[in-house]
Amino acid sequence: MNPSQFTSSRFGTVQREPGNKWAFYYFRPAPLPRELELTPRTIALLSAADAALGQLQGLCLLVRDPELLVGPYLRREAVASSRIEGTQASLSDLLQAEASDNLVRSDDVAEVERYLAATRYAYEAIKTLPISQRLVRELHAILLQGVRGEEKHPGELRRSPVWIGAIHDNPDTAIFVPPLPDEVPDALTDWEQFVNNPSGMPTLIRCGLMHYQFETIHPFLDGNGRIGRLLINLLLSEEGRLLRPLLYLSGYFETHRSEYYHRLQKVREEGQIQEWLQFFLRAVQEQASDANARAIKLIEIREQYLEQASTTRSRLPQLANLLFENPFVTVRSVEKGTELTNQAARNLISKAVDLGWLEVVGSIGRGGKMYWLAPEIFRVIDAPMSYIAQDDVSFGQRTRHS
Repeated sequence: MNPSQFTSSRFGTVQREPGNKWAFYYFRPAPLPRELELTPRTIALLSAADAALGQLQGLCLLVRDPELLVGPYLRREAVASSRIEGTQASLSDLLQAEASDNLVRSDDVAEVERYLAATRYAYEAIKTLPISQRLVRELHAILLQGVRGEEKHPGELRRSPVWIGAIHDNPDTAIFVPPLPDEVPDALTDWEQFVNNPSGMPTLIRCGLMHYQFETIHPFLDGNGRIGRLLINLLLSEEGRLLRPLLYLSGYFETHRSEYYHRLQKVREEGQIQEWLQFFLRAVQEQASDANARAIKLIEIREQYLEQASTTRSRLPQLANLLFENPFVTVRSVEKGTELTNQAARNLISKAVDLGWLEVVGSIGRGGKMYWLAPEIFRVIDAPMSYIAQDDVSFGQRTRHS
């Protein structure tokens, strides 16, 4: 790490281990500020982000069965957050694996599923626990259980130095070296106190600072980015700003990955906190608006399906709900979701095909299990984010299978 790059000490200082002539430079983060004066541009972006987030929260309160939106949105977040770290699973890979009980998971899909497991646990845990070091360690243990990275001490704070850079880098050539292991507990204690004591600071500003500091402390050997991004939604929920996890910020961070890392680093090097917060607030505004647009379209499709189903005496309403949880289905998944016999499930799928809800995908995986897809729903869930979509690409015009 080049100490000459770090020209501001506002958010931390470059240090070397005293008394060790072989010591390398590392960054020791300063305590998070409890007060922060915002520039007019940051205030304007905060206002826009607050408004977009408020619309998303309002949608949660107004629509029937908002939980039907949670599954697709959680999966978008899980896939995007994992892809930032190099995982290559697509949304369709994940959904197809979930639709089959016995499909062999790739390592990439398994990692995304662990992220989902950690997220679901987190939302249950904060009903009785604050966001704390204890909770963060529990989430980390779930995230790395049984997948790549399991050898990196799941649930335990790191006991060795780490650095951020290319594979061949060392502490001297790396872009960034987080604090030494002995300094991590104290840094996390300040972080935890900041998270749990609002001090009048706007929630979204606290979210941005919380995420920056967690990534800077880098408390684990692996999984720091995914845990740090998961915590953003968790704090919004704890503060009552977004009761359900419908904000998938990782989609924006993945699309703007270079700027995401650049803005975090510039806070450390030059104290550019306003620029980081502006990037973060733009992400909130864009993703909240995108989530609103998808939700409205999904609700329209669901109402259409339920109206069609109301003219029959079958289990089509139950099937409609299943398709919003996962637009990929098998005979077995319909059996389980509707408690029908195998033949009755097949008949129900045929009715859905006749109505245009489902189309056959074909056989996937070992054993040739047959899959069907609800293309109209999948197009909405899997469409590009609204801020990067081309003029001729809308929520209803594009489907990708991979």
